[in-house]
Amino acid sequence: MRLSLILTLIAAAAAVANAQEPARPILTPKPAPAPAIHGPKVYGARPGRPFLYRIPCTGVRPLRFSAAGLPPSLRLDPATGILSGETPRQAGEYLVTLRASNARGQASRAFKLVVGDTLALTPPMGWNDWYSFYHRITDKLVRAAADALVSSGMADFGYQYVNIDDCWMVKPDPATGEPPRTPQGNIRPNANFPDMSALTSYIHGKGLKAGIYTSPGPLTCARYEGSYQHEAADARQFSAWGFDFLKYDWCSYDKIARDKSLEEAQKPYRQMGDLVRNLDRDVVFNLCQYGRNDVWKWGGDAGGQCWRTTGDLGLEKDAELPGFYSIGFKNAEHFEFAGPGRWNDPDYILIGYVGDARRNDAPSQLTKLTASEQYSYMSMWALMASPLIYSGDMAHLDPFTLNVLCNAEVIDLDQDPLGKQARIVRKTPDEFILARQLEDGSLAVGIFNLAKQPRKIEASWADLQVEGAQQVRDLWRQKQLGAASGRYAETIAPHGVALLRLSPARK
Repeated sequence: MRLSLILTLIAAAAAVANAQEPARPILTPKPAPAPAIHGPKVYGARPGRPFLYRIPCTGVRPLRFSAAGLPPSLRLDPATGILSGETPRQAGEYLVTLRASNARGQASRAFKLVVGDTLALTPPMGWNDWYSFYHRITDKLVRAAADALVSSGMADFGYQYVNIDDCWMVKPDPATGEPPRTPQGNIRPNANFPDMSALTSYIHGKGLKAGIYTSPGPLTCARYEGSYQHEAADARQFSAWGFDFLKYDWCSYDKIARDKSLEEAQKPYRQMGDLVRNLDRDVVFNLCQYGRNDVWKWGGDAGGQCWRTTGDLGLEKDAELPGFYSIGFKNAEHFEFAGPGRWNDPDYILIGYVGDARRNDAPSQLTKLTASEQYSYMSMWALMASPLIYSGDMAHLDPFTLNVLCNAEVIDLDQDPLGKQARIVRKTPDEFILARQLEDGSLAVGIFNLAKQPRKIEASWADLQVEGAQQVRDLWRQKQLGAASGRYAETIAPHGVALLRLSPARK
């Protein structure tokens, strides 16, 4: 009887706890059954390189795709919407109109292919395994993530990179004697990755891109084989395997650097940047050195398309606010240095089910962030034109997490072709306001409540540097809120956000 009573009390306590747990409201409207094409409106590529792009498109499938103005060296699979072939050898701008149709309707979207020397004209979007799997990552898990990127619909909104982080290579260990490199000096994957070329081919077959990781030091952060003194060989190997993205993590290079000078801090990134730039395929280069030496001032000149501005978000300690706020505040300060092909990177999006960066063996758990905090997280990253790289467990995607990750208007904000990062309008202990100029002349505004209680926050037109009556749109709800003059005010939930788009009202 005692055991029965205890179980009854436990069940009752759990029911009360569940009843008190705040709901996670889904704000993003479901995609319409008719086609809608998403993703970047402008895309950079180098001349004469392999080209691969999966047209992001929602709508009831099957869909039928076509493209007007497509260069002859490119081809489109009308059933899958996958563009492939070779980038034109002539530099310039190629104006393409993408189209999609199904039984419910049709859609079109302008797509400007800019052939030159600048990649990532909009911030990269995709997935990285680190905060889910750490040293447990395998070929099978990466393939499953690629599958989920498509089956979940994330790829239909523009998520395209499937990136492997640390721990894919051999770990030097005198006890086993397993060589980390071949006799020719080529780096060897460990037993969890039996065939890298087959893995990238699998990812490419879905119209997605593949990313890989290494360090300029002799060892990676997890103490696997690094690229020191093998930089050229590794760059060639990554290209031969078919990778499209490289994260280059400082790690043990501290032991190699002669001093703490700017020249020495830049040296390994300039070296690999030159190597990557001259490969026979386009590889987006991500500099990971935790914001040291004002990397936002020189990362682009060193060959990077994006660079970390802070330490690891997963290791950031929560204080009065969850760690993503302090990371975001630091990243926001460098808004003047971002632009097309040169993005400040505040680290990955950690919502949904994520692992524990301090206990790498622990299974992924549902984030402790509130619903409001998750909307604030994604809003802040989109306003800051950040790379949108999700690092949660793709096997445990739920409707709420997908609603945060897959709002077309929020993603359009992140991917705006003008490429301006939001400036800081106001920052106090209780309020944070960001404003971002957009290509069409409108202004995106994020009003963040940093307090622990609901708070009415006002943003004046003078603060936002706009004039006259403005049409106000709620980007999360994809809903017009009407016209406003002089100011906008809203009562915002604790740690919540109002993500708005202001456009001059028609007279």
